[in-house]
Amino acid sequence: MITSILKIHPADNVIVALKDLPAQASVTLGTETYLLPNGVGAKHKFVTEDRQPGDPVTMYGVTVGRATQPIRRGEVITTFNLKHQSDAYGIGNRHPYTYLAPDVSHWQERTFMGYHRADGRVGTRNYWLVIPLVFCENRNVLTLKEAFERELGYAQSDQYRDQVRELLHLYQHGQMDVIKKMQPFVAREQMAVADEKPKRPFANVDGIKFLTHEMGCGGTRQDSAALCSLLAGYINNPNVAGATVLSLGCQHLQADMLEKEVKRQNPHSQKTILVYEQQAGTEYELLTQAIKETFLELIEINKIERQPAPLSQLCVGLKCGGSDGFSGLSANPAIGHLSDVIGALGGRTVLAEFPELCGAEQNMIDRITDDAKAEKFINLMETYAAQAEAAGSGFDMNPSPGNIKDGLITDAIKSAGAAKKGGLAFVADVLDYAEPIRQPGLNLLCTPGNDVEATTGMAGSGANLILFTTGLGTPTGNPICPVVKISTNTVLQRRMPDVIDFDSGPIIDGAQTVEQNGEALLDWLIGLASGTYLTKAEQLGQDDFIPWKRGVSL
Repeated sequence: MITSILKIHPADNVIVALKDLPAQASVTLGTETYLLPNGVGAKHKFVTEDRQPGDPVTMYGVTVGRATQPIRRGEVITTFNLKHQSDAYGIGNRHPYTYLAPDVSHWQERTFMGYHRADGRVGTRNYWLVIPLVFCENRNVLTLKEAFERELGYAQSDQYRDQVRELLHLYQHGQMDVIKKMQPFVAREQMAVADEKPKRPFANVDGIKFLTHEMGCGGTRQDSAALCSLLAGYINNPNVAGATVLSLGCQHLQADMLEKEVKRQNPHSQKTILVYEQQAGTEYELLTQAIKETFLELIEINKIERQPAPLSQLCVGLKCGGSDGFSGLSANPAIGHLSDVIGALGGRTVLAEFPELCGAEQNMIDRITDDAKAEKFINLMETYAAQAEAAGSGFDMNPSPGNIKDGLITDAIKSAGAAKKGGLAFVADVLDYAEPIRQPGLNLLCTPGNDVEATTGMAGSGANLILFTTGLGTPTGNPICPVVKISTNTVLQRRMPDVIDFDSGPIIDGAQTVEQNGEALLDWLIGLASGTYLTKAEQLGQDDFIPWKRGVSL
């Protein structure tokens, strides 16, 4: 039987509706019965006691807002009667924190089939990377993309070109009436099994990935340095075997800067980096040489074969986007439990999106045992918040219209649920944008909440898989790191099966516990990491890449 309401934490004075509750309904939780005068939509919350202006509203055991209007017991909280408020935080406010790691005996001997690199890390994919040092080279990168992907079998399906071709044929034959009466094209079934992927000449090369961006020159030197660190991180990512780099030659970000940064981040890196500078000759000569030498490198990396690797070699990004009122109840805590399991096995996980830790800061500080790292976390949060406020914005403006419509009324509500992705473990390290992930366990990485800027940053810091929870449906992917889309509710999974990879809705339905769902996901991830199947984002060619220009992006 599906429960209709849920109180998340004993200290909360709000209750979540798990399904639509009509006006004048009475609902009971424990010994308390609540009359709902106006009804409560699924994912929204009603107060358990009268609130007057200025009174705090508590959810997940923390302050998530203060009433701006009188709110009667049983009434729903809205943007009209509640404003964002979060608790003060600091090292001096630390609470004692204890943590019991989950039993991972079931997973100790499990392995995945990965690509072993010379520096000791293991990739879940084997990619060659083509990148520009400056936006002037974007067209040349896209020229190489067209040539390599079409000829080597990495191009996306032509199903949409086929649709346009059919429409053009009908138009040219004067059949406008047929076009107007046509039903939507029937979607082709997109297969995710490796055996059904197209035959390619390089069976062990999962793809050639072509990045473009709008940076490298014309901005601040700091922006170019940040881009340099990010691109070096992509080259160092264990899913990447090597890179072809295109340079104009006169830009801020010089090729030798990139090569030095690759070595600085990873002194043990032995990856080949091919650099081509356009101002050294004609464009034709540049592209012709790049094609030939890149092709020769593809022959070499095709010799690398998947070999067994322990689960401790997984480095998993934890992300949410298009969040809803169920995110903090189902998918986020499920991947939080998975994070705890990976950490207990010696693997690494990374929680990003610092604007979505607003309100959960003290919990994170309690879990950072190293004072210097705690201070770093506080400094990153305060600096970021100050930048937003200086531009006339702030973390409190983070929830999107879609978030609010689906029950995430304040940033603190959204953040308290988003923080559940980090599980319960102690924090091993705190990283600024583009810093490499080195410590086993849970790492905090400063990125925006913006979906693509955050996933771009996690891959640049070394994630070889990314888990992405969503309540509304988000088609985000990444060029070098498989992005797994996890629905917070089964309705979404059924509505967008071509986007969603895994469903955490059974938690809401009462069919699975958070722990059961998280471990079922981990079991599925082993096959994904081994290349047995692809994510929907990989099938769709969703290769999103947006570097963060340091400044205001929430």
